[in-house]
Amino acid sequence: MYELLKPWLFRQDPETIHEHVMHGLAWLGQRGPALKLVQQLCTVQDERLEVRAFGLRFPNPIGLAAGFDKNAVAVRTWAALGFGHVEIGSVTALPQPGNPKPRLLRLPQDQALINRMGFNNEGAQAIAARLERLQQTFGRPQVPLGINLGKSKVTPLEEAPKDYLQSLSTLWPYGDYFVINVSSPNTPGLRALQDRDKLEELLAALTGFAQGRKPLLLKIAPDLSWEQIDEILALVEQYRLAGLIATNTTTARTGLTAPTDEPGGLSGKPLRARSLEVLRYLHTRLEGRLPIVSVGGIFSVEDLWERLLGGARLVQVYTGLVYEGPLMAKKLCRGLLERMEQAGIHSLEQLKPR
Repeated sequence: MYELLKPWLFRQDPETIHEHVMHGLAWLGQRGPALKLVQQLCTVQDERLEVRAFGLRFPNPIGLAAGFDKNAVAVRTWAALGFGHVEIGSVTALPQPGNPKPRLLRLPQDQALINRMGFNNEGAQAIAARLERLQQTFGRPQVPLGINLGKSKVTPLEEAPKDYLQSLSTLWPYGDYFVINVSSPNTPGLRALQDRDKLEELLAALTGFAQGRKPLLLKIAPDLSWEQIDEILALVEQYRLAGLIATNTTTARTGLTAPTDEPGGLSGKPLRARSLEVLRYLHTRLEGRLPIVSVGGIFSVEDLWERLLGGARLVQVYTGLVYEGPLMAKKLCRGLLERMEQAGIHSLEQLKPR
């Protein structure tokens, strides 16, 4: 069905159709019987797929990456579509409209997207209020909820720790884990927070608040050098973060069929090789001491299996969902079970990265 709809969908403006889809998913999340039917059709429930990471239990390793549901409007629906966790945001302390439109482009020939959204979101207070209403009405989400935090555009870099801390404290009751996003290419100067001194100041402030009560993860860019990654890893371990998310979108344009000078972060299949390379490097350096969430160019069960063998504990999808459609999580879960049977393993805990 999705393959039949996709040509029509792809003729629409990408951001406009995304907003329409999100409204539909939000509506569905409020309709109990319809949501239950979707869950029965789209969810693979099998204890062999369970994963434990940073103190949380995930029903399967496939999550929704940040950026798709920025304002937490469809939290309940994602679990019904088969995802093992959901990451909302990026959320900033202050509400902001983001960058001028158009700011989302499809590259169908490369199964890729370029986005320069600029952390458009309703702000931490509004999103906390929405999550509070959802929790009061329906209880906690069925799968772990991650909250991805970014810096407000108007906040100077030297005030970034205070800005992130404001978001973290406001949203603290609602997230199962929190992600420090210093790697988006679409907020001016944000990636400078990956520099050692600035990152250390930020991590000191946020871990001082969290004090190990809930997991804090760091999301890094794919465009870092190995030396930069090593510096970041030293700080991640020094401040005892719970894990890493690798990677965000890239500013590189390597591997595109049709070269483009459109600014923004590139995601999708052209990011696959670099994301996998960074994952393997992190796994080698960390030697299993911290869980890694792998993001970037995951479309198929082959991609998923490759990431798990490469050292990922969990994966996340975004662009793949745009191109593969709403049954993506179900397909990946079914395919993963087949791969596990072929490998003779009865749980993902038995899978040994190589």
